[in-house]
This record gives sequence, structure tokens and C-alpha cells, in this order.
Amino acid sequence: MLKATILALGMTALGAGTLWAGPYQDSEAQLRAAYGAYRSALFLSNQGKGPETEAALERFSKQWAAITQNWSADPPPQYADDPVLGATFDTVTELAAKAAEEAKAGQLPEAHETLEGVRDAIGELHVRNGIVGFSDRMNDYHAQMERVLTTDYVNMGEEGARELIADASLLSYLAAQVVKHPAPEAATAEGYQKLVDGFAVSVAFFYDAAISGDVERAMVARTKLKPSYAMLFAKFG
Repeated sequence: MLKATILALGMTALGAGTLWAGPYQDSEAQLRAAYGAYRSALFLSNQGKGPETEAALERFSKQWAAITQNWSADPPPQYADDPVLGATFDTVTELAAKAAEEAKAGQLPEAHETLEGVRDAIGELHVRNGIVGFSDRMNDYHAQMERVLTTDYVNMGEEGARELIADASLLSYLAAQVVKHPAPEAATAEGYQKLVDGFAVSVAFFYDAAISGDVERAMVARTKLKPSYAMLFAKFG
């Protein structure tokens, strides 16, 4: 069962080298580039690295300002009919500025929490306009992972074992979506497959323990989920 789970999660979809061409793809590539700087700021703030967080936020703010200016004048086709596109620009700009102030003041936990709002705002932009990208799938996985990490299955008795199976099954499904729909950079980025494989294996071990009813083993496997996710997220999420 474990081997089958790892193989299923480890399947890499063909066609990862999608060409970023045309107004739709170009704008999504621009957004993904800015999201990369945001991702760095989120990750670094969680690690307590103040100067590095400030530098990443400066990069993100500049890239987001360019997106705001360009898209306000000529919205990409996928966002042309979004009535709250301007509000999204404002929300993200304000959150980035607030996080920058907090980082400068050494308030990195606060900056990290503020930056979570950027993830939500950009995710909602995609949801409103029917777009699902690699980062959206990573965010869906992250939300379920946080539930798994914070649920006290051990002290819930038989109900805990049943809930663990349900939660692990959903987590496994969401992980499979991440693996089967690679990041745009997957075909050319060094180290991508290794990170994805580590991510998939950690989920497979957790899932296998959960469905076998071995709560204790599942709790041990659970400790490996966040590190493998964080490494993939930091570089590609």
C-alpha cells in the first residue's frame, strides 16, 4: 500500500514546460514572479530573518507596483471583468507596506501574520476569475496540512482515528494535485523533482499510517509534513 501511494503521488504530469506566451500567460508569469518575492518574504519572516525579509518585501513591493500600474491601464483578459481588481491591488499594497513596517521594527511574527493576508488576497483573485495555478494548489494543501498539524487525534479516542483517516485522505488528494500539476518551472528548474519527491513521500508515509489505524505511527509521520512542504513552498510554491 505504501509503495503504491508513493508511486501515485510521485507521478509527474507530462507537459510541464508550458510556454508562457500571450497576454494571459504573460500576465500570469508576471504575477508568479512577484509571488516568488512574496513567498521569500513569508518564509524568511517565519525564520526570524529581519534584513532578508525587508529585502524580499522591497522586491515584492516594486513588482506589485508594476503589476498595479500595468494592469490598471490594460487589464489582462482573465481579469478584465473583475469588479474588485482595483481593491485587490490596494489590499495587497497596504498589507505589504504594513509588513515592511513591522519587519523594520523587528516584529517578524506580526509581519508574517500580515503577509498571510497577501496569500489570501491573491488566492481570492484567482478563485473569482476561475484560475487554478500551482500556488493555488499549494495553498489548498497548506490549509489542510494546518488542520492536520493542529488536531489532537490521540486524545479523541476512536473518533480521532476515524477523523485522522478522513483528514489524511483529503491531504493525500491535495498533495496528488500538487504533484500531478507541476510548477511552470518544473521542466527546467534544478532540484524541483527532488523537492516534489520528498513532499510526496512524507504525505505517503502519513497517509499509510493513518489508514492502517496506527495513530501513534501517524503522529510520528505527521512531524515530517511541514518541513517537506516548506522546502517546496519556499522555492516553488
